[in-house]
Amino acid sequence: MASLDAVSIAILLGAALVMAGILSSLLALRFGAPLLLVFLGIGMFAGDAGPGGLRFDDLQTTYLVGSVALALILFDGGLKTRFQIIQSVWGPASILATVGVLLTAMITAPVARYALDLNWTESLLIGAVVASTDAAAVFLLVHAQGLRLRPRVGATLEVESGTNDPFAVFLTLMLVELISVGDGSLTRVLMQLAWDALFGAVFGVIGGLLVVLALNRVALPQGLHAPFVTTAALVIFGATQMAHASGFLAVYLAGIVIGNRPTRAHNSVVTFLDAATWLAQIVMFVLLGLLASPQRLLSSAVPAVVVAFALMLVARPVAVFICLAPFRFSWRERLFIAWVGLRGAVGIFLASIPMLVGLSHAYLYFDVAFVVVLISLLLQGWTLGFAARALHVALPRADRGPRRVELDLPGQLEQQLVGYAVRPKSLYLKRGLIPSWSKPTLVIRDERILMPDEAAPIVAGDYLYLLAPPEKAQALDRFFTDMVPSAMPDPHLLGDFMVAGDVTLGDIAVAYGLNVDPSDAHLTAADYFDIHLDHAPKQGATLPLDSIVLVARSIGGGRVNVVGLRLPEDEEAPPPPLSPLGRVKRTAARAWSLLTEP
Repeated sequence: MASLDAVSIAILLGAALVMAGILSSLLALRFGAPLLLVFLGIGMFAGDAGPGGLRFDDLQTTYLVGSVALALILFDGGLKTRFQIIQSVWGPASILATVGVLLTAMITAPVARYALDLNWTESLLIGAVVASTDAAAVFLLVHAQGLRLRPRVGATLEVESGTNDPFAVFLTLMLVELISVGDGSLTRVLMQLAWDALFGAVFGVIGGLLVVLALNRVALPQGLHAPFVTTAALVIFGATQMAHASGFLAVYLAGIVIGNRPTRAHNSVVTFLDAATWLAQIVMFVLLGLLASPQRLLSSAVPAVVVAFALMLVARPVAVFICLAPFRFSWRERLFIAWVGLRGAVGIFLASIPMLVGLSHAYLYFDVAFVVVLISLLLQGWTLGFAARALHVALPRADRGPRRVELDLPGQLEQQLVGYAVRPKSLYLKRGLIPSWSKPTLVIRDERILMPDEAAPIVAGDYLYLLAPPEKAQALDRFFTDMVPSAMPDPHLLGDFMVAGDVTLGDIAVAYGLNVDPSDAHLTAADYFDIHLDHAPKQGATLPLDSIVLVARSIGGGRVNVVGLRLPEDEEAPPPPLSPLGRVKRTAARAWSLLTEP
């Protein structure tokens, strides 16, 4: 019975720690504190050196939980990453995720060598352990501090953070093997890297396609789709690791493939994975906190602080500026990307590998990584908002988007039911606009279900449900968000074939001799973009209008406020010949599009 009681006590204490982490997250979000820091603190508080007095040194369990948690985090990140985002920043993000990680580790290594009195291989291992950034920490803090980053900056950080973990894991494992076994020729390392990347990508893409096929062909009972996808991700991870390839790269690519193809129960899968990922992160962070010893941390605190500041102020900025030199990023954007390289649980998780295999100085790697993460979260985490505003990479924060309800329709994948609460100042209520590819289906008013014709006119407070293609559902958000008054453009923008976004199509037709459908004549140019684009308007978006083309020149409040007119006699200059690098990029883009098109 004593053994049964011990199991019950372990369950009780484990659940209590996780619950404490969940509840403390509310307080942390209110003050903008990094949640990772809170969870680590709870683990340390409950550990044998803290008031809790729990003794925990099970490295195998920690590595197992950490591997599962990191696999789920990467899979969830891939599931939410759009192909369009990857295509727009794949060049800078991929270089940052590979060359950037290597440069960061190499620049950090000399500091670690002299601060910690290690040899060069051990110093490079310190650099590899702390070289990768933490996507969860970056975007949780961005959300908590109410920031809206410039699209290219935010997309680069997102893709880099999601793809640099596999390379950091590979680099760490190679160095651990080199230190423990001593077999580490350059040729062997390069061959292993190629094997990891190639077969990790193959397992990930094929595994993702098989999951999509199974989801759409096998009639699973309601509620089992999400657990099936989650366990399938872990199967892909485990199978790839068994083949001695990168399971972390495989699950990330599998998530991208699954998330960008129409599947059954997509929304329930995303919701379930959000919860599973949160739980996995909390459990992993608490376990890592339990492993930490404040006495050991204090003994190596000074050299670890030196390594942390060298990483944040020298290694990461130099690596970012070198990697982004071929791309058109301003110095402000590069500096912000360098500063937002937050370290998180991945670094501490990687630092547990030397302890698991029993390397000399094993606890030193762990303690240094722990101190680096703490300083990164405290210093970089709390100054993220200030840095974004000071460097002008934060856009004005729009009103929080409407709460969208998405319901999958059984038996088909082309349409889903999307519901919104109708706001008093929404674009839909004020202008009656709705995209041509969506169809109002029902209205809920005062707990009554009405057809759109019965409910007409729609009033504020109604709940409107529409049919829309799943891949376009998010584009409906802007019609149900309170309209932000758009600033009028400067007077000189109204000439030279440019007009304000609130000019009607009828006025444009009269001025330029166009034929416009009478039912569209009352629409403004901004309305025309809202109705006919499948996504929120972006600068440079075009739409034909009779014999001319309307070009979105300026966006304000999520709408077009300056429109350029491209007349038929305007001849576009032929594009300049592509450089060799440009031809390689074009070939790679075509190969990617062939791979990813449904």
